[in-house]
Amino acid sequence: MTTSTFESLDGESYLSLETFRRDGRGVRTPVWFARRGSNLYVFTERDSGKVKRLRNGDRARVAACNVRGGVHGDWLEARGRIVSDSQTESLAYAALHAKYGWQMRIADFFSSLTGRIQGRAVLEIAPPEGGAT
Repeated sequence: MTTSTFESLDGESYLSLETFRRDGRGVRTPVWFARRGSNLYVFTERDSGKVKRLRNGDRARVAACNVRGGVHGDWLEARGRIVSDSQTESLAYAALHAKYGWQMRIADFFSSLTGRIQGRAVLEIAPPEGGAT
């Protein structure tokens, strides 16, 4: 997989992120995402199933989808990880804010009001052979 593979997702608003349970069954979730370099970035709740599954293994797949998760693109193999350094996390949020603008600011506002913003995690989705930036 090359950078151009993830570049093909740039015009999309939603991504179906499939992470895998220990028994091999995939779980799909529609998410907001932004590309930075060769990687995609997603934010979610730190205690979400996606995060738990990625702690057990880095296998993932992604495909373009609509808000309800209806896939309309090809599935692409990927690796996922939980971002642990603040610099990468900041760059990921900057990319998400650049892409979603006022929508991301509203999501941040309500997450701040409810205290959930402190419980977020950022996920990095990379091509299977590497490509971390």
